[in-house]
Amino acid sequence: MLTDEKMQTQKPPPAPKPKRERKPDAPQTGGVKIELPQKSSRTVWIMVAALCIIAGLTYWGVKKRQALAAAGAKNFARQPMVPVLAGAVEEKDVPIYLDGLGTVQAYNTVTVKVRVDGELKKVAFVEGQDVHAGDLLAQIDPAPYQAALDQAKAKKAEDQAQLVNAQIGLKRETDLLAAKIDAQQVYDTQKALADQLDATVKADQAAIESAEVNLKYCTITSPITGRTGIRLVDQGNMVHATDTNGLVVITQLQPISVVFTLPEQKLEAIHRNMPDNGQVKVLAVDGEDNQILDEGTLAVIDNQIDIGTGTIRIKANFPNEKNRLWPGEFVNARLLLTTVTNGLVVPTPAVQRGPSGAYVFVIDEGASNPGKTGGKGRHSGSGETNPSEHAQAHTQKANSDGETHGGQAGADNGAVLHVKMQSVTVSPDVTGPDALITSGLTKGQRIVVDGQYKLQDGSQIRIVSPEKSGSVDSRSNDSVQ
Repeated sequence: MLTDEKMQTQKPPPAPKPKRERKPDAPQTGGVKIELPQKSSRTVWIMVAALCIIAGLTYWGVKKRQALAAAGAKNFARQPMVPVLAGAVEEKDVPIYLDGLGTVQAYNTVTVKVRVDGELKKVAFVEGQDVHAGDLLAQIDPAPYQAALDQAKAKKAEDQAQLVNAQIGLKRETDLLAAKIDAQQVYDTQKALADQLDATVKADQAAIESAEVNLKYCTITSPITGRTGIRLVDQGNMVHATDTNGLVVITQLQPISVVFTLPEQKLEAIHRNMPDNGQVKVLAVDGEDNQILDEGTLAVIDNQIDIGTGTIRIKANFPNEKNRLWPGEFVNARLLLTTVTNGLVVPTPAVQRGPSGAYVFVIDEGASNPGKTGGKGRHSGSGETNPSEHAQAHTQKANSDGETHGGQAGADNGAVLHVKMQSVTVSPDVTGPDALITSGLTKGQRIVVDGQYKLQDGSQIRIVSPEKSGSVDSRSNDSVQ
């Protein structure tokens, strides 16, 4: 019963669909049937959508590039001209120096001490006074030494009288001995007495001379020409020959010496480049390497190298006519090693340092595209019009309207001035106001000397006069901001 009901509730199976006959795509010839492949509608739509996307992206890219070009031209037109101070690459002989840290030493230093004891009656010098050899410095009480001299002279006179009497007696005894009246013993005694008194007179003369020397020592004079220091003993004090401090210290300032050190590796180069006359020039420069204090010559190279530091001590003498070198002062000594003829030099401030090494900003005249500072044409390589032509015209107009605020105009003959970074090689042996360039520049090239702190590759510039170069940095800040 249930079986029959299930059979009644089940749906009959669907009738099979009739097969569709495929029409031939092409007529048959020769009994051969040719079938062509067919593409589904889904594949066709996918291909159409892909083509549309590609076309849209291409159109968007062209518009984007045009917009960026227009924005670049607009920004270039608005780019401020940075005021700079310009210079040129020069060719001249460049001296090569060896630099060392040195100490100024007095050519002669004397501590004036007393040589006799007594009261310091007079101080005849002023602290810091320039004195010459033989000038009076101080006076010790001479009374005791004058009395000793007078006593020595009196003793000599007494002994001299006795000597005269003995010599008269000796002459008489000589005559008596010759006449064989007196004995030989009496003659010998008289002769010995005369010789004794003669020696006594000579001793008295030595005592006089000693007293005279001591009396002379009471007057203290300068042993050298130099400058006095701070007084060490005041007037009225008792001074002694055994005192260690002395009265004053005198230093000779003209000439003066500088002792400095150089690495031992430089010793061979010094000997190789030393002239036949041995006159090697040495400069004394202040601690900031800004000013030459004096010019002297090499005096001596020490006879041994310091094994602890690996340096050699060198002494140079300077005339010091203006007293610009002072004992104990630290200075930079520069020994002239050799001279490079026809070297290319630029002012040292023009050389900048970066991750890739040293470089300078070279003034590129007539460049209108900041991205291509070397180009001078009106069109790019693809043949399209350069979008920065308007910027060039705007900059030229600004120059003609007097925006340079004095000094040289920002362009020569109407050309826009730009800068480009140029890598250079700087000689490490040259220090001072000029830098020796061994590669990267040529003679006559114009470069930026001051005001490069706001520059980058392709920046527009205007050249200011040297008398207004002090305001370059402040103008650069205002322009950039």
